[in-house]
Amino acid sequence: MAKFQCNFISYVLTRAVDITVVIPTATIPEALGLDGSKASHIGKGKYPVLYLLHGVGNNHATWGGYSNIELFAEERNIAVVMISGENRFYRSVPGGDDYYRFIEEELPEFVTNMFPVSREPEHTYIAGLSMGGAGALMHGLANPEKFAAIGALSSALAISGSVKANNPWGMPDPRETVENSMKEGKKIPPVYMACGEPDGNHPENLAFQEFLEEKGVQVTWDSVPGFGHEWRFWNIQIEKFLDWIPRTDGYAGCGLRKI
Repeated sequence: MAKFQCNFISYVLTRAVDITVVIPTATIPEALGLDGSKASHIGKGKYPVLYLLHGVGNNHATWGGYSNIELFAEERNIAVVMISGENRFYRSVPGGDDYYRFIEEELPEFVTNMFPVSREPEHTYIAGLSMGGAGALMHGLANPEKFAAIGALSSALAISGSVKANNPWGMPDPRETVENSMKEGKKIPPVYMACGEPDGNHPENLAFQEFLEEKGVQVTWDSVPGFGHEWRFWNIQIEKFLDWIPRTDGYAGCGLRKI
């Protein structure tokens, strides 16, 4: 695995930003030629990619620090891109940062031009936890043509339409986002949702999962007792998500983890 911590000037945010990009590499026997093959860093082509969003108070390095995402990515031959969302809920803040445009336009433009990462929608995924789960749903449901699947873990949703205390930037009601996309004739990609039952976000996550089912959206729901809003849960769930996503790329089934 190769991990890049990048600092580049964003033309959308008009300042330097930090991101972490994880690129899977050949397994150790292959990389060193210990299996009898010729050692090489030449891949099979562009890697599929997961844009992974963090929660409130975290940054681009937190997923790597509190979970095994780097190991999971290496095992499954998938690139992972993590940014610093700065508690902006990954949206356009009136009079402030336009994180929505940054994620939709600039981030994939930078990543796919700088790294061996696919720009094809069928090989592109978005997921996140808490604030990041809400952000992943917002982007994936509004722009379903760009993603093959969406992962939402313990999402900080506001399906009632009111602004909650833990959602200070006025996130849109995800039900309205689904309905608007469907009115435009867009097909919603498969959605993976998970939440611990003691988690304060569980009621709204359950309600939204039921709404998706009513709308005929393919949704997988994992409601787990015994876990609150915590990293032990998210570490388990992000691995489940990576094993669940539809894979049609040339690397599927070729890594340490056969899927």
